Amino acid sequence: MRSNALRIKDVAISLFAVLAVWQLICLANLVNPALIPSPAGVWRAAVDMYQKGILLKDLAVSLKRAAIGFTVGASLGIGFGLLTSRTRFFAVALSPLFTLLRPIPAIALVPIAIVWFGIGEESKYFVISYTVFLAVWLNTHHGMSHTPSIYIRAAQSLGASRAVEFLQVVVPASAPYIFAGLRLGAALAFLSLVAAELTGASSGIGYRLDEARQYILVDRMFVGLIELGILGAMLDTIFVAIGRRLVHWEQA
Repeated sequence: MRSNALRIKDVAISLFAVLAVWQLICLANLVNPALIPSPAGVWRAAVDMYQKGILLKDLAVSLKRAAIGFTVGASLGIGFGLLTSRTRFFAVALSPLFTLLRPIPAIALVPIAIVWFGIGEESKYFVISYTVFLAVWLNTHHGMSHTPSIYIRAAQSLGASRAVEFLQVVVPASAPYIFAGLRLGAALAFLSLVAAELTGASSGIGYRLDEARQYILVDRMFVGLIELGILGAMLDTIFVAIGRRLVHWEQA
């Protein structure tokens, strides 16, 4: 408990120092205010967006898209990771395809997603799910494929059935990898969210960033970037906390 309090204190001190230096640089006119607004200017822009109802509306829309895309992508990633790691047929048939797809960035899929699904929500869900799926699949596949053979032999020597072997040996051994994939997938969900919202959207954080770019409203752009950073950090903290509770044997 004390260590958590110390970490929070360290983060608060670090952020305060960054904001103080940023504000001093702006007050000293060392940067062009049209390109880099002051923290006070960004705060005023955030308050203005909140009062107009833009901030919370965009937040709600983006969170919904990210949550649905993450849920679909993570579920498929774990499912296919199980298939390709434990069944040779699926490993031969699908692993090369997924390996080929992994280097393709989410933003490159936006045009084809719009052609396939239109400019509605489905295209955005597709782009986000695609990115999350590949990250979760890779970690799940790797974790289940590299379960120490000594664990498997020990379970078999004790007469464990295939189902017991899978549930009590393979799953616990690969759980840290799966959680690592989910953690990475959550971060990538926000990354691909911005790419998905840059085209064919009328709301959301990514859309608002692009709108601010068009009108050169850099303070609003900073609001969107900080919003994404805070959301990502909060989500990552939640995943770390859940992982420590559910995969407690990893800490031993």
